[in-house]
Amino acid sequence: MVIPILLFLVGLVLLIKGGDWFVDGATGIAHRFRIPEILIGATVVSIGTTLPEVMVSATSAVSGHGEMAYGNAIGSIICNTALIAAISAAIRPSKIDRSALGLPVLFFYIAAAIYITVAIATGFFSRTVGVVLVALFLFYMGLSVRKALKTPAVPKPAESDDVLTSEESASKSSLVKEIVFLVIGAALIAFGANLLVDNGTIIAEKLGVPESVIALTFVALGTSLPELVTAITSLIKGHGALSLGNIIGANLFNLVTVSGVSILLSPFSIPAGKEIAGINSSLLIDVPVMLFVMSFLTLPALIRGKLSRVQGIVLLAVYAAFCVVQFVW
Repeated sequence: MVIPILLFLVGLVLLIKGGDWFVDGATGIAHRFRIPEILIGATVVSIGTTLPEVMVSATSAVSGHGEMAYGNAIGSIICNTALIAAISAAIRPSKIDRSALGLPVLFFYIAAAIYITVAIATGFFSRTVGVVLVALFLFYMGLSVRKALKTPAVPKPAESDDVLTSEESASKSSLVKEIVFLVIGAALIAFGANLLVDNGTIIAEKLGVPESVIALTFVALGTSLPELVTAITSLIKGHGALSLGNIIGANLFNLVTVSGVSILLSPFSIPAGKEIAGINSSLLIDVPVMLFVMSFLTLPALIRGKLSRVQGIVLLAVYAAFCVVQFVW
């Protein structure tokens, strides 16, 4: 028990340092190319912080634990929204760029509609569903890149040739540094999250917690720690928009990438569990909670152009209630 706890703490340290470098690299690139932070958060940063979910879910699916892959995706979305985004909103509500937020939100609901329809209609996620979800991810990334390239650049003032050459050299050096920070930060986040989840799961199993509950709560929280670290680091550094974009993008990627890759590797069914009136409880509790927290976070933000503390407090209460239900029901 001592070794898992030590490795758990090492993973936490790597996550914190990786998150710091990752945010520095991402915001530096966003400012350099004059791309809205929320768009960078919904694409580059989200891919990096979703790596742990991809690895954990894909490994679970291949090893025959489809319930872990299913629970991790839905649980991570709930955790990202009702805990991580909620903490950001409760501590420091920020204004958001509605035009930049609209695209990832739209694609999330399209992916959610596909995911939920399949879950209710068949209860089985075939490779065809995996192909559709991954194709949706590629389409989203294509539109995001196109939108970023269309972002108008601010013209630079005229400079002498010598000054311009010096600035270009420094700019290239700085860009390389930002990319290195981004890559190393993502690697530390992924490795740290794996240490945290693997050893945290061992600790939870020794305490007798069921696998389905571990997937929806403990593993979901563990694999969402990169988003949490990124959110906290972004708040400290004054980049609230990057944090929100990261959460929305990560939620979308949990459906189209995490689930899509897992399904392609090894198709699985909705895990059998408790039922309510003959219906799988996941369809009556987990999925509705996922939709509610995302709607409660994004719809008011899109209408008003900002988050509020009330949203954060309500979402935190919902997450607490969700965790209590998972463990006591």
